[in-house]
Order: sequence, then structure tokens, then C-alpha cells
Amino acid sequence: MTVGGWHMARVVETVTATPSARVLRLAVGGWPGNEAGQHVDVRLTAEDGYQAVRSYSLGSYGPADVIELAVDEVPDGEVSPYLVHDVAIGDELEVKGPLGGYFVWRAGGEAPVQLVAGGSGIVPLMAMARAAKDAGATASFRLVYSVRRAGDAIYRDELVAGESDGGVAVTWAYTREAPAGWGGRAGRLDAATLRAAIWEPEREPIIYVCGPTGFVEHVADTLVGLGHAPARIRTERFGGA
Repeated sequence: MTVGGWHMARVVETVTATPSARVLRLAVGGWPGNEAGQHVDVRLTAEDGYQAVRSYSLGSYGPADVIELAVDEVPDGEVSPYLVHDVAIGDELEVKGPLGGYFVWRAGGEAPVQLVAGGSGIVPLMAMARAAKDAGATASFRLVYSVRRAGDAIYRDELVAGESDGGVAVTWAYTREAPAGWGGRAGRLDAATLRAAIWEPEREPIIYVCGPTGFVEHVADTLVGLGHAPARIRTERFGGA
């Protein structure tokens, strides 16, 4: 059922992704399908009629009528704590979408492609990585994923498995604590790490950067400083929810 652009969505699966994040799969009646990188608005309505609306990226893509969200808890948020801790299989939410046509990747498009994620900014980039794998295009993709520590990486198991199973090549960056035996440095994603991990400016990659506002601005500025054209850098950022 769709009313005013809002679809009724039923929770069909929940998966703990990290100590603070959860993957939700929702069956959406009348869902028109979505492109890799798009998002939805989620609306919750309290018993007293109060409504809260927040935007969440889609980790899924394509025509299927089951969509996937991965939500990281913002402790003081109105919506994310409920989605991470309380929503259960069979519960119903309202979603509007798919939304956004700029921060998307389409098979057969420009190559090479560079993905740069910070924290839960991995979600729309995961949709792109999945789409690339299904299209046989992963050789032209690279991903840099920055997290505080290994246990905070949403989709970590899938990304690690994909590196030996036709998935996108991943460079991991840890800002707080590196895993035992890892040879890199722990700290803010810097120019040296980016230069070593991403496609060279001469290759003119299309670059997708997603994460918290400060992360996205820092990465975008650093990329420009490394010689990448601003017009080739697409960004999506988020705040508390």
C-alpha cells in the first residue's frame, strides 16, 4: 500500500552487524526497485501521533521488493536507537523512495571507480560494490573503508570474503585501534594512505565518498590536494538520527 509516496514496509530479517549497528531487511509492497547508492526516508509514528522521519541509505539495489538498511545507533537519536535495539520481525515501518539520482552507480558507466567510506557511510557503497560484482566490473573498483576499529566495520565479513571471491578490493583504515598483526598505522585517514590506496588522478576515476560530514569534507579536500578533479568527486554525508 502506498499513500502520498509512503510505502508500508514489514521487517522480515534483522542481523547484528556491530555492537552499535544492525542490518534490517524490509519487504515493501509496490517497491519500484532502486539503483545502487540511493536512499529512503523512514517514518515512525508514536501512539500519540508524533512522527519522526530520517533518511537511510540502501545497501541493496535492483528490482527485488525486499530492501536492506544498515543502521548505526546515534545514542541520543530519535530513530536509530529504536531501529538498532527494538524493532522486531513483523513490525511495520513507512518508507518513501527510492530517493536520489546523483550519488548512484550504474553498470556500464564510467570506470575506474573509487569508493571511500567512513563508518556507516559504507552502506550505499556496499550497494555499489554488490552491483559491480554482479556486473562483473569489480576489476575497475577499489574501496577504502575507514573505521575506528575492526569490530566497528559493517559488512566486514562480506567484504573480506569478497576479496577472494570476485568482490571489490578493500584497503582498511583504522582511526583508533588496528587489529593485531596489521602492519599499517592507526589514525585519521591521511593523504599518504589515500595516495597509496586509490586510483591515480591520471586515470580520472569517478570517486564516491560517504560518511560523517567532517570525514567527507576532509577526504574530499585531500583528494583535490592529490590532484583529483572536484567534478569527479561525488559526496554524501550524514549527521545524527
